[in-house]
Amino acid sequence: MIEFLNKDNPEALQEYEAFNMSHPKGHFCQSVIWAGVKNEWDWQVVLVRGEDGAIVGSMAILIRRMPGMPYTMLYSPRGPVCDSHDEVTLASLMQGARRLAKERRGFTFKLDPDIKSDDVRFCDIMKKLGFVLHAEGKNFEGIQPRYVFRLPVKGKTEEELLNSFESKWRYNIRLAVRKGVTVRICGPEMLEDFYRIMVETGMRDNFVTRPLSYFRRMMDSMGEHLRLYMAFYEDKPIAGTLAIHYGDKVWYLYGASSNSYRNVMPNYLLQWEMMRWALAEGCTLYDFRGVSGDLSPDNPLYGLYRFKKGFGGEFTEFCGEFELCLKPGVSRSIELLRKVYNKTMSAAYRFKNRGARA
Repeated sequence: MIEFLNKDNPEALQEYEAFNMSHPKGHFCQSVIWAGVKNEWDWQVVLVRGEDGAIVGSMAILIRRMPGMPYTMLYSPRGPVCDSHDEVTLASLMQGARRLAKERRGFTFKLDPDIKSDDVRFCDIMKKLGFVLHAEGKNFEGIQPRYVFRLPVKGKTEEELLNSFESKWRYNIRLAVRKGVTVRICGPEMLEDFYRIMVETGMRDNFVTRPLSYFRRMMDSMGEHLRLYMAFYEDKPIAGTLAIHYGDKVWYLYGASSNSYRNVMPNYLLQWEMMRWALAEGCTLYDFRGVSGDLSPDNPLYGLYRFKKGFGGEFTEFCGEFELCLKPGVSRSIELLRKVYNKTMSAAYRFKNRGARA
């Protein structure tokens, strides 16, 4: 049985959130609280119930109208949430998504599930349901990272976890403490400092940051599920991270570090404090999120991979982004416009923040 939910049914949403939070494939991107962050998108959930009335599968879908056009894009970040080999449930969820797409004049429907690349059976089911798998590219070409680093933490003590790191990583954590770096869990009052450092990081590492308003929405919507960690040296904020605890996992979502004082190793201590949060909550997994799939030392992104690898964990490749193209002509036109827009906005952003390199 297929059902549709939106934000207007609090009781049903509570049942849905409990299912998502407790499911092995549950993800914060599929949560009601994440919908509050993505407030420029409409949000609906497709639910499938079993014969006993219990939820057996779900898929939160973001819906966004293209500027100046009557068409919408549908996107399910890290969906669906169900048994990845349950063909009946998967077919019902995708049937529901097709119905939504028809109602909302969708030109495409994309999803990037939390499913590893070696799950051939799941990929075959999705292809049978009409989806095309986009698994090209080794860096950050998709909406969500295809390659991540994950650290199992279930049942470990702080000492056991610390001892599993490479020796240089343990040394750098202790060095930060010896140098006088302190890490504090902060509230909205530190967001402007975090954002200033984030812009500085983006200019240094060549990526465009989200606006300050986005991070404010994150704090407002995620509540106790989100923590802003700030590292201080000589009482000045020099680095920061945002982490999310949802279900039995903690995700490292955003990180920023000043061009100054990098020699006191604040980023190592910040990672350790977020991992300690995962341990304190009894989590099974600490997720470092994205790395490049190109592990060559010549890759400009190799340093990111090397930093995360030093903490141990598992290099994980997801199957990639699935797309159900509903209006091919419209899709091609919008993709061309998107590339031009992104290039223009990136250039404008770098010009606006050119002073952040200093």
